[in-house]
Amino acid sequence: MMLQKLNRTLDKSIPFITPLSVILGILIANYVNNYTFLIPWLFAFMTFEGSLSLNFRDLTEAIRRPLPVFIILSFLHIIMPLITWVIARLTFPEDSLTMTGLILGMVIPTGITSFIWVSMKRGNQALTLSVIIIDAILAPFLVPLSLSILVGQKVELDMWQMMTSLFFMIVLPSIVALLLNEITKGNTGKIWKPRFSPISKLFLCGVLLLNGAEVAPYFQTFNWKLVYIMVIVIVVTFIGYFLAFVLGRVLQFPKPSLVSLTFGGGMRNVSAGAVIAVTFFPSAVVLPVVVSMLFQQIIASIFATILDSVDENESVNSEELIA
Repeated sequence: MMLQKLNRTLDKSIPFITPLSVILGILIANYVNNYTFLIPWLFAFMTFEGSLSLNFRDLTEAIRRPLPVFIILSFLHIIMPLITWVIARLTFPEDSLTMTGLILGMVIPTGITSFIWVSMKRGNQALTLSVIIIDAILAPFLVPLSLSILVGQKVELDMWQMMTSLFFMIVLPSIVALLLNEITKGNTGKIWKPRFSPISKLFLCGVLLLNGAEVAPYFQTFNWKLVYIMVIVIVVTFIGYFLAFVLGRVLQFPKPSLVSLTFGGGMRNVSAGAVIAVTFFPSAVVLPVVVSMLFQQIIASIFATILDSVDENESVNSEELIA
């Protein structure tokens, strides 16, 4: 009963808690920087908890109707990267490194935390999980290819290390949860999801706090270029969520799929993006990526409120439209 009450409180407070967690991480970076190694473990638990409401039938159904998955992946890796390329060319025509950073922030895979938002807002979890898993598998190939096409930069990534990390954070905990649900005929999810759900939300705050600590050094000195980059990152990030939401409305997605498209299309795995930027590029490329850590969750909370206002029965069933 106490955990359920805590869960309801966190559900209502998450739009405020998430940006505050990032800001707090920036303020107390010196005290928590040594704990960033926990991020993959926290992510793994969050994915496990979210997957406890799923079964193999749900996942099979999402894969059996591949068009929604294809639409989200196309939005992620074709539509938004091209829009960002145009914005980057217009706003930083003489600054190729910042332009590369903006584009990198939109060619990285969808954010794992999108699954947490989709779970909280009763979206199509099977669809979201399918997109995350497929995107995680494709990421080591899509990221360098996209950068090569859009910025002419040949990038070599440690594909094995990246795939191993994404497998641990997403694929493995999802499979474990699905297997447990299958073996126990759904009892695992019914018993443990209500207990784990508030813990998962607290872990989300922990991840954001640690991400905030990672970007803290970039906010220690003030300059107008940083402000300009922040404004452009906010605009690009907002456009991502907004266009994903509008696309879902135009295609008349039912609300669960609309939620999945909005968060899946708007959110990026900026932690992975920051690692790629730091490893393979100069620091000027890193800045737009790490700045997006600060605003991505804040904008997600805005669209969570917008999605709350959408009527469940307003749109027609997607099977009739996209089967």
